[in-house]
Parts: sequence; C-alpha cells; structure tokens
Amino acid sequence: MSTELDEAPRLCELAKTLGERGWLPATSGNLSVIVTADPLTFAVTRSGADKSRLTPADLLTVDADARVLRKASHDFRPSAEACVHAQIYTKLQSGAVLHVHTLANNLCSDLFAQAGAMIVTGHELLKALDHWEKEATIAIPIVPNHHDLQELAAAVGDAASASVPGVLVRNHGIYAWGDSLESAFRHLEAFEFLFAYEVMRRTLTPQSLSW
Repeated sequence: MSTELDEAPRLCELAKTLGERGWLPATSGNLSVIVTADPLTFAVTRSGADKSRLTPADLLTVDADARVLRKASHDFRPSAEACVHAQIYTKLQSGAVLHVHTLANNLCSDLFAQAGAMIVTGHELLKALDHWEKEATIAIPIVPNHHDLQELAAAVGDAASASVPGVLVRNHGIYAWGDSLESAFRHLEAFEFLFAYEVMRRTLTPQSLSW
C-alpha cells in the first residue's frame, strides 16, 4: 500500500473534484485512504472540514477503533463516521472509502428503503462496477440511518460485500470503496450516474412515482 504521505495530495485533489460536483454540501461527507493493512491504519478527513478546500493537515491517521495515532498541534477530530470506514476496511480489505451526500442518492435511498435494496439491471455502466455479464443485475443495499454511529457502522459492515462496492444509508448518502482511490472514485461515479438516471426516469414518467 502507498504511504499516507504519498496518498494525501491525491485524496485532497479528489476531494476538490467531489466538492466541485456538489457531492459534499455544507462540509458533509467523509473520505479516507488506507495507510497500513496490518495493523489497520487509515487517513480520514477531519470533522467539519470543507472538503473542497482540503489540505493534508485536514487528514488524521486513525486505527481500527478510529483513535487518532499521532497527536497534532491542533484540536482537530477525525470524522465521527470514521468507525464506518473502519468496518469496511476490516471486512473487505479496501484501499479507499468515499462517503458523499447527493440529492440523487438520498432520493433513491428513500424510494427503495422498504425493499432494503435498489435493484439495477441491464445498464452499461455496471461494467464500471466490475459486472461484465450479459444483462448484469446488482442490488445496492440500503440500511437505516442509525443515530448511534456504532450501530450504523455495524449495519454498513453487515450489508457491505465485495460484489457491490457500495452501501446506501437512507437519507444520508452512500459509502463507496475500492482497492485504490482511483477505483473507489470510479465506483462512486458509476453509482451516482445510476441514481441520477433513476430519478430522471421517474421524473420523465410521473406514473412510475411511488415514494
């Protein structure tokens, strides 16, 4: 794995891209990249950071329990949702985790919440999620937006799988991951296209609306 020093500028650049797309409104969302796999340590965005203006100083290195490993000269705290990232790293040995809040992913998480998953089939962009089979179909899990973050982390961890690199949290956003920052970003882009497509499809065919 790359070192924290190597990955920090790349994560900051990616954060700027996500911010420019409006995927991290009002300092929401959190991003991380692995530093070491064994023992697990990862660099995660600090609480309250404006991701569109992220700098390496806004990244804190934490362990599997989301505890800060190196005390800095400031009083920054890691994102409160670092525990969710830790669950994903522990279960799937990912290289990066991206959590964003978009209008489309929130709408889809609400629309399909009762079903517990959003079923997507036949889309060319499923290839970006490593599904190359004919008429590929995936189920994107949806979990409740638990107020208790340890409960949320457990729910996301239980729902996460290697075959679908993302979990929706109802009215909260998506956690997407990959074995690198690049693959995590590719997966996130694919998911967000699929969410936007579904919302637009239902907008264009009002009779299909059933919120």
